[in-house]
Amino acid sequence: MASVASASRASVPADSFRTISPGRRGEKAASAVPGDTAAATILKGTAIPVRSVVASPRQVKGKAGREAARLRLQRLPAAQAEDPGEAAEEEEEEEPLPSVPEDEEEAQPLPPVCLSRMRGMWRDEKVSLYCDQVLQDCKAEDADEVMGKYLSEKLKLKDKWLGVWKTNPNVFFVKYEEASIPFVGILVEVTCEPYQDSSSRFKVTVSVAEPFSSNIANIPRDLVDEILEELEHSVPLLEVYPVEGQDTDIHDIALALEVVRFFYDFLWRDWDDEESCENYTALIEERINLWCDIQDGTIPGPIAQRFKKTLEKYKNKRVELIEYQSNIKEDPSAAEAVECWKKYYEIVMLCGLLKMWEDLRLRVHGPFFPRILRRRKGKREFGKTITHIVAKVMTTEMIKDLSSDTLLQQHDDLDLALDNCYSGDTVIIFPGEYQAANLALLTDDIIIKGVGKREEIMITSEPSRDSFVVSKADNVKLMHLSLIQQGTVDGIVVVESGHMTLENCILKCEGTGVCVLTGAALTITDSEITGAQGAGVELYPGSIAILERNEIHHCNNLRTSDSSKSTLGGVNMKVLPAPKLKMTNNHIYSNKGYGVSILQPTEQFFIVTEEALNKRAASGDKKDDKMLFKVMQNLNLEMNNNKIEANVKGDIRIVTS
Repeated sequence: MASVASASRASVPADSFRTISPGRRGEKAASAVPGDTAAATILKGTAIPVRSVVASPRQVKGKAGREAARLRLQRLPAAQAEDPGEAAEEEEEEEPLPSVPEDEEEAQPLPPVCLSRMRGMWRDEKVSLYCDQVLQDCKAEDADEVMGKYLSEKLKLKDKWLGVWKTNPNVFFVKYEEASIPFVGILVEVTCEPYQDSSSRFKVTVSVAEPFSSNIANIPRDLVDEILEELEHSVPLLEVYPVEGQDTDIHDIALALEVVRFFYDFLWRDWDDEESCENYTALIEERINLWCDIQDGTIPGPIAQRFKKTLEKYKNKRVELIEYQSNIKEDPSAAEAVECWKKYYEIVMLCGLLKMWEDLRLRVHGPFFPRILRRRKGKREFGKTITHIVAKVMTTEMIKDLSSDTLLQQHDDLDLALDNCYSGDTVIIFPGEYQAANLALLTDDIIIKGVGKREEIMITSEPSRDSFVVSKADNVKLMHLSLIQQGTVDGIVVVESGHMTLENCILKCEGTGVCVLTGAALTITDSEITGAQGAGVELYPGSIAILERNEIHHCNNLRTSDSSKSTLGGVNMKVLPAPKLKMTNNHIYSNKGYGVSILQPTEQFFIVTEEALNKRAASGDKKDDKMLFKVMQNLNLEMNNNKIEANVKGDIRIVTS
């Protein structure tokens, strides 16, 4: 199967290689496929900014120099190399060259490139484009060929057109400030010729167009001509972006290029054709959904960035392995074979991690495994309980209301106090700002309460951690506190099992709201929940919740086009089995979805479920065809004196998942 020959943006080498088993040698590295994200940010519908820079032009060294330049396109820049020492050594090998002359005639600004049509597509439109129109019913092993044919057909619309060739600055410069040159753009005339073989179909012939234009005002014209001559005027097609002002056929070509870039940048994985996949387009649809969830904020930033970095690292490691193998000229030595295996297994490990994340689809509205791996301590051996005072300095004023026989421990760190707790203990927190990783590991029955105004007792999450407050204690209580979520992935509070009480607390969410998992119970009284990306309170099937005298507002801050997610608002219930919810005297307002949403499965879900049940049932033991109706009829929801108003979608709604 052919790999796409193209060059990547400087910061993210893309994935166009098949994993090579250790021990094979002599296979040359193909060029990397570009991602469209960086370019789309820079290349918009206005003229691309042009400015002078100080840089050292690269010497043109014939074929060897050209191959070295192409190899650089597959790597992260030296500033991002994992081993700073290696980057420094590479820099020392290059002789410093004089700066680009500033007295030459400056390049003209680049014209605007065609606007991104995929950016305006809804999720369903993207799925239809890739799954129904381009890939259709193709198998994973045929996807590369299908994408090639799709692009080739579009290129027949016009054999000559103008475009911006956007490439890695390392092709032109040895030394430069990375921030000042995100890419080198040159206005070129593109000639599309019928490809002679599969390896050439994603390359095009280019020549410098007039007037000479670039995003770098003082780039020498002679340098551009020399580099193109060394490249035999053949550049990766996916590095070229058609410019505006041409006929409609060019817009179709621009869209086709965008479709192919996105496919190789995010949807395609080299392992797809190595595993049995009965429905490849279904897999592509899942990856499109994953990408959309990252873009619209359904998946919070920290875990989205982690996924992207892992994907980048996976691509880089594959390039390293191919490069290492291609440099082994003879049969590999024992040391070389070991190094190959090390690199290979690192790739396999990253591949497995990416698969796991893709399978789970990184859904933040449902934890997929227990977050707490700590065992319950229980009570102390001597049966006594301790009150932990969290303050920089403990004074007699702080403890005047405690009984004389109270056992006390003073801590200036909340984490340390929680670490010393046993069941029955109480943690008293005085005004200040705190962080505590142990809040995500609540297993014992304790009380955590603030003294003073709740607004002045602020507990913030650590952005580097997945969880903020997670409990599986039988009975844990948080009182008179402000919980402020900063970048964590899970809900601001997750009740895995047991019962949690939140009393007179402020919950300022940044990601997901409060999640009560199956079989767990939650009581919230006199509290305020605001800012959640999804629902303020999310009840999973079989959970129990009591909400009294609370304010839940300004939730569902998702930037999404998915109508099923836009319905979430104040409180969301997932049925089957139905959760139990009692709501009294709550004020639920100004949420972007519904005030209260009840998420029921589709009829099709019940049809599939009942078929499975019926297969295992004895003859004559058929299930009731009206299961869905009965589930909704028996929904345990008690609501009294609640004020539900000014929610964008409405007050209460049953929605279908």
